[in-house]
Amino acid sequence: MMMKRMKKAAAVTLAAVMALSMAGCGSSSSSSEGSTNAESTGGSITIFNSKSEIQDQMEEMAEEYSAATGVDVEVYYSSDTVAAHLATKYSANDPYTISMVDAKDVYSLAEDYAIDLSDEEWVDYTDYAITVNDQVVGFPVCIEARGIIYNADAIEAITGETFDPADYSTLDAFQALCEQLVAGGMESPTGILKEDWSLGAHFLAEVYEQQDDVEAFVTSLTEGTADLANNEKFNSLMDTFDTLMTYNYAASSAIAAEREVTSQKLAEGEIAFMFGGNWDWSVINAYDYTENLGMMPVPQNTDDGTNEMLVGGGSKYFFIDSSDNTSDEQRQAAKDFLNWLVLDEDGNAFLTEDCNLVPAYSNIDASALDPLSQSVKSYADAGSLIDNYNYLPDDHYSLNGATMQEYLAGQIDRATLAADIEEYWTTAEVIEH
Repeated sequence: MMMKRMKKAAAVTLAAVMALSMAGCGSSSSSSEGSTNAESTGGSITIFNSKSEIQDQMEEMAEEYSAATGVDVEVYYSSDTVAAHLATKYSANDPYTISMVDAKDVYSLAEDYAIDLSDEEWVDYTDYAITVNDQVVGFPVCIEARGIIYNADAIEAITGETFDPADYSTLDAFQALCEQLVAGGMESPTGILKEDWSLGAHFLAEVYEQQDDVEAFVTSLTEGTADLANNEKFNSLMDTFDTLMTYNYAASSAIAAEREVTSQKLAEGEIAFMFGGNWDWSVINAYDYTENLGMMPVPQNTDDGTNEMLVGGGSKYFFIDSSDNTSDEQRQAAKDFLNWLVLDEDGNAFLTEDCNLVPAYSNIDASALDPLSQSVKSYADAGSLIDNYNYLPDDHYSLNGATMQEYLAGQIDRATLAADIEEYWTTAEVIEH
């Protein structure tokens, strides 16, 4: 675990931390074993984590980082909307030193609350940092991508052939494979996560992200001129969604299906496909998963190349608070923590081994990644990621996710779905960018 790595922490990190001119820093000491007095008064920082899958790892890391460096680190998590939660903290004059947020939150908060990180060394190792007003303000925590997660072992057990996802990039080919799996004894080859964030923030968002001109299309939605029901990309993706629904193991009670149950069925090969992202590994790996899992693009009958690419990019960003409620010493400690993640082998291992995150930095070895993240890394390295659209309104996934749930439950048809989404956009405002 990480503590074993902490005991051989790179000298550059400890040297940087010990160089801090924090009050009481002199009371901190470390032995050759790397043991540091956890009661040290070497300063303190707070970190807001908005990624529930890694909360346990974050808490363990904070304890061990504190012990090794003398900097007291406290990690907090909230299931509330990120923007609403941080607004409450700022209203109370009690902001976090470091906040993990979505890209859209960086754009909306940076001008008032984020410090300039342009001169930090880690900037040279990433293409995913967020810049606002010519200042680097967003530290990319990881790369994430979404598509169809597959269980190759379950597929091959029925087909008797090596599974190559590239052979099933079209919806016609994918449907034929599903039929073959059913005929071979897999009663229901697919699963659908019913969560609003999966349906609204992830699947539906691809309707925007896969347009030829994303900005122009979103503008047409906000201006009320879009004709979603007759939009080629909307219908292409919904055709795929309908196919996932047709073969869904929980078709009769789709919005009652639990994420854990669906993930377990995929992990153990009872089903073969599930729309999701590499973050789903944190759930899948809790079960007796088979060896060969991976991710593939969403199959579509299209010739625009989008059925050969995952959708993704930088996902989750840290920013450091600039308000008067955070001291310069705390900001320096926060900078040192971010540099530790990128420049220290223990920080690297925390990201890739403990948290199973795809690194957004060219210097970090990713060979220890889980199979889903390895798929994402391969698509990223090949330049085969469709960019995330990072400016959706805060309530987009909850409101449109609920509408998608109605569609999943068979309560509305596609025309009504399109109309309801268009209605949402009549009062919605994208994040300024």
